[in-house]
Amino acid sequence: MTPTREVFAGIDVGGTTTQVVLVDELLRPIAHATTRTPALEGGDAIVGAASALIDGLLGDGVLGDGPHPLSGIGMGTAGVVDTATGRITVVSDSFAGWAGYDIRGTLEARYSAPTTVANDVNAFLAGEMTAGAGRGSRNALGITLGTGVGGALWLDGRLFGGAHGAAGEIGHTPGFGSLPCTCGERGHLETLAAGRSISSLYLAATGVSRTPAELSALAADGDAVAARIFRVAGEGVARAILIATALLDIETVVVGGGVSNAWELLSPAISEHLEKEPPVRGTAPAIVRGTLGDSAVAQGAAALSAAVQRAPR
Repeated sequence: MTPTREVFAGIDVGGTTTQVVLVDELLRPIAHATTRTPALEGGDAIVGAASALIDGLLGDGVLGDGPHPLSGIGMGTAGVVDTATGRITVVSDSFAGWAGYDIRGTLEARYSAPTTVANDVNAFLAGEMTAGAGRGSRNALGITLGTGVGGALWLDGRLFGGAHGAAGEIGHTPGFGSLPCTCGERGHLETLAAGRSISSLYLAATGVSRTPAELSALAADGDAVAARIFRVAGEGVARAILIATALLDIETVVVGGGVSNAWELLSPAISEHLEKEPPVRGTAPAIVRGTLGDSAVAQGAAALSAAVQRAPR
């Protein structure tokens, strides 16, 4: 195989698993690998696990013979990211020793490659906009429905972080009822559409504990309570889409995360709500499910790294 001119590494650090993907200069995946995230063992261990994956991929011959220095590294990780320093400022208690850790400096010292660090939802949207369901759109909202609800914005053809890197965080917008949110406030979208919220709502209604995947199957089999909970989640997502569309006139919404596996339950509720209460412009944005699956964050992180290196200076 002829070596590529450029190779970028994309890293997805999740609370459970870490994934690395190598892409070429056209952002086409070359190879990928996954390992357990040592989330409670501190920053050195977390970056070390990702580095071991990179080293393994670079050394296994997929790029041909000879040395192959990386052109850039991108990381997508949970938490609020200070993009100026490449450090996490706020992260959940699923991680230890991660907030404040010098991710960028550690990786740049190891690989002599410029490193970009982004919130995982921002990386998800970057992946879908460059290589997935959002290609061809210049203005989009990304929503991930996982353990929590995350959001990101793609405006005028590029990721938009806002003044503090938190733009698009639609999951913590109030106005969605009065249930307590994990952030300490009440009535956020996350209380209706996050995976843990869907399970909690079913438990409260029935006294039975089920995972979102199990509830999706139950709803498909005719469980009225499960079906109603997914409908409420979809309607909540639709109201969030209306807010974003009114403010930013977005043309596309890309939905991902584990809860989106119940797309056949969520999508009709979203569409029906938008038909009954369309945006002020008269037409709803295109609502699409992400197509990159579990690799979206890693591919998006690599794409962000490439974009930074290619930006005019």
